[in-house]
Amino acid sequence: MKLLKVKTARFSRVVEKCDNPHVYTLWQKPSANRHLQAQIKKNRVMTILKSESGTDFGIAGFKQRKGATYLVFPKSLKGFADKRIIGIDWSLVGE
Repeated sequence: MKLLKVKTARFSRVVEKCDNPHVYTLWQKPSANRHLQAQIKKNRVMTILKSESGTDFGIAGFKQRKGATYLVFPKSLKGFADKRIIGIDWSLVGE
């Protein structure tokens, strides 16, 4: 069993602070996508991954992984940079 030594934050708190995100779909390589690169520089991208148990969790920032989902927020995620985002509520995510 792996113990996490990372602080956590609730997804609802992130949405409260940074507004409702929208799902971003990669249609080309991230390095060639100027819009995505601008959002990454502004710290507005969150990567959603699946844990070993199958639950979703997020990390602030762009991490290219197979099966990952990317959310772009209207405001910066700097305050959540070193935290594991738990409790992903897909009803709060826009199209």
